[in-house]
Amino acid sequence: MLALSRKLGESIVIGKDIKISILEIKGDQIKIGIDAPKNVTIYREEIFKQIEEENKEALKQSNAKESLSKLFK
Repeated sequence: MLALSRKLGESIVIGKDIKISILEIKGDQIKIGIDAPKNVTIYREEIFKQIEEENKEALKQSNAKESLSKLFK
């Protein structure tokens, strides 16, 4: 992991297409802005983990249904 210090109004650039800017600092919260191409999906980590868990559960259910259907053929 790369750890960087940035001040209000400063940015970092990832590759050629992604720019992350520090927009606001209030107490222990920092507001960031992300400028990226539309084809790049951006999620908060807790939402991303939730999506992953839901996808895993859906896959388990799909595999279970497929296994049952093979048994009854």
